[in-house]
Amino acid sequence: MTDEIRTDDAVEREVDIESRREPDGGGVTSQSRRSFIKTATLATGGAAVATVGGGVMHELDLVKPAHAAEGGIEGTPMAGKWWPSRWGEGDQTGATNHMTPAVALDAASLIKTGKVYSLGRVYEYGMPLFGQRVFALRIPGAPTGGAYGKNQVIWHDEILTTEIGQVGTQFDGLAHIGARVGEAGDLSQEMFYNGFTTRDLHNNDSEAGSTAGAYGLQKLGMEHVKPFFCRGVLFDVMGLKGRMLDKGEEITVADLKACLDRQGMTEDDITEGCAALWRTGWGENLWMKDNARFNSGEPGIGVGAGEWLAAKGISVGAADCWAIECVPNPDPNLAFPVHQIFLTKNGIHILENVRLDHLAADGVYKFAFIFSTLPIKGATGSPGNPIAVV
Repeated sequence: MTDEIRTDDAVEREVDIESRREPDGGGVTSQSRRSFIKTATLATGGAAVATVGGGVMHELDLVKPAHAAEGGIEGTPMAGKWWPSRWGEGDQTGATNHMTPAVALDAASLIKTGKVYSLGRVYEYGMPLFGQRVFALRIPGAPTGGAYGKNQVIWHDEILTTEIGQVGTQFDGLAHIGARVGEAGDLSQEMFYNGFTTRDLHNNDSEAGSTAGAYGLQKLGMEHVKPFFCRGVLFDVMGLKGRMLDKGEEITVADLKACLDRQGMTEDDITEGCAALWRTGWGENLWMKDNARFNSGEPGIGVGAGEWLAAKGISVGAADCWAIECVPNPDPNLAFPVHQIFLTKNGIHILENVRLDHLAADGVYKFAFIFSTLPIKGATGSPGNPIAVV
């Protein structure tokens, strides 16, 4: 997910979000995801923002949620205590624990032709971004250095300024999304995967908060993610529907099962540790073509499908849109619940803005999925170029 949901005092400082514009100075290309929260109640409690015509942001006073005694949030997918994880107290690896030799050999058995598909988008100026996120590349010098030696060697370097894990094709780490299960300001009640708290992530012993983790999180960083070599399963929902899905359109369990049937597959093809990918058409039709619409919301899986896939034991969920789940959610009281179901409750990673049209065009629905994140210590996400091999 490329932007965070801010609450409380942070909203007051950021209600006036400047819109990004096309390189030619044209229309609006992006706005904060906060504009999608059109509710009078959110699981996070406190305050949030809503869109009121023309993208103007206003603060809403929200009803605080009821917190369950066992640690979760009643009446939401985050009800009940979700920690410790199935891999034990203290685990920071999450569903990439599934990356075993057996899973890799199963993936390798799907390679018959050796054809490789790149699933990543090009990182470039003008791609859809959110809020005030930045992607800026500069080449210092022309060339950067040289010439040296009798052979007169010269070279170029680059300087890249960006939110490295939260633009373009992006991989969400386990520290990216959590849930507040207690009172605002209590860092020990802001929970992430496996019961790690904001205080743990920032190594912060003070109640008031500090910048102790400003130079990298102390827990759940990207250095703990294992490389992916597993089975990949594509759900071609656009092919099933015969059209691009609409903003806010929910992909249900019935839709996913219908995709399997249409593709000559069964639920047995969704093996533990596999990567699940769903095609909505949002990316192939709108990316770098209509950024404003692309950013305005999206189709994607809902809570039911998210919980169904989590129960199957997938290692990563991926889609051709920016948050993998339907936005706005059909339940106006929920904000990005599938992110919490995957990352926070189950340690399942998320890949956003992947390309899937070429797989669908070739009828490729099962493949070896290969991806390795940048092992940046303390980071919340990673860029990269996942591949499918058949």
